Amino acid sequence: MADLFADTDPPQHSVPDAARPLADRLRPKTLADVVGQDHLLGPEAPLGRMLAVKRIPSMVLWGPPGCGKTTIARLLAQDTNLFFQPLSAVFSGVADLRKAFDAAAQRRRKGQATLLFVDEIHRFNRSQQDGFLPYVEDGTVTLVGATTENPSFELNAALLSRCQVFVLRRLDDAALEKLLLRSEEAAARKLPVTESARAALRAMADGDGRHILTLAEDLFTLSPPPPKPLDTADLPGVVQRRAPIYDKDREEHYNLISAVHKSLRGSDPDAALYWVSRMLDAGEDPTYILRRLTRFAVEDIGMADPQALQTAIASWETYDRLGSPEGDLAIAMLVIYLGTAPKSNATYEAFAEALGAARETGSLMPPKHILNAPTRLMKDIGYGKGYQYDHAAEDAFSGQHYFPDGMARRDFYKPPERGFEREINKRLEYWAKLRTQKQTKQPIEPQS
Repeated sequence: MADLFADTDPPQHSVPDAARPLADRLRPKTLADVVGQDHLLGPEAPLGRMLAVKRIPSMVLWGPPGCGKTTIARLLAQDTNLFFQPLSAVFSGVADLRKAFDAAAQRRRKGQATLLFVDEIHRFNRSQQDGFLPYVEDGTVTLVGATTENPSFELNAALLSRCQVFVLRRLDDAALEKLLLRSEEAAARKLPVTESARAALRAMADGDGRHILTLAEDLFTLSPPPPKPLDTADLPGVVQRRAPIYDKDREEHYNLISAVHKSLRGSDPDAALYWVSRMLDAGEDPTYILRRLTRFAVEDIGMADPQALQTAIASWETYDRLGSPEGDLAIAMLVIYLGTAPKSNATYEAFAEALGAARETGSLMPPKHILNAPTRLMKDIGYGKGYQYDHAAEDAFSGQHYFPDGMARRDFYKPPERGFEREINKRLEYWAKLRTQKQTKQPIEPQS
């Protein structure tokens, strides 16, 4: 993915300044010029303290596109007098790595240390990542890797243990405004937009510094120039918003579905609608969302509202029949239903506890009185003997023991006093009372 600035300075003699992209011309010359990353670069911040003593470790810069990873790496080399050697994992292989390491070793013998910058480092496979280890360990290179993906998932543990991970933030509104002001200073004129359109422009950039400068350049080069400042409604016709960061098999996918799930669990249908809309707008498969919403119905609502599962299945079937965009409303309706339903994970916990008990107790047989006895032999050895038919019992409840012989009764299901489970609790409490009375031969009081 494109970063905020290019890997290396373009040859000035062959590319006239006016022909270079605005983002390239406005590339920071010092780390103080980098916007939006004060939590790393400030005097008391981690990289700021390291630069004060002119020593930096091997590191991984993790952040979204357009936040300045490449620029920071280049300026780190500049401020610590290291030779800046850029490499892209997208276009490089083992042969390129060997050349880079050999060149770094030659420089080292001459007294020149190397900062090896590897863009998109997560694109290297595991064995290629292992190839960095000896050169990082012996100091041949100071490795600075850049990635848009979570290093915990994409990088070898051995490589991560030798690098510090620094998390860069997407550029906020204030940082994007600073870049717009720099673009106006470079162009020696104001952007031809209203204040509301200027705010919309920052939103269209979606935290990407390079994209905000590309948008500004598009507006400066409009031909013919607009007769009056463009309003918010005019922008989509002249510039394109940045596509949202989303990859269906990577971290952002799981981050957003986690946000949906936790918003629903927190009974906030508005937040859940927002996150679902983000996923749909980014191109997520609606059936994946419906599958996860159905799971939520059984995991986090359960018996507190048994209709939640039926609603989930009905919404799924509705979407299957209508498709998008008509069926999207069924997804929205389901999100609202789940968000406003009473919540309970009692079924989830009961099942987990029952599974644990099943594994602990192994192959214990059911008690004989609840075994089926289709043959005379089975009857002769006691199968089914003593079984009490509950429909024939008073209150349609016999109170017999149904767990294995030698295993004490366990209460796995513990419904809370919420939703429909409040009524279930009354039944369970009454049956528990009946069970005790029948086992101790106490008189049975009628249910009120």
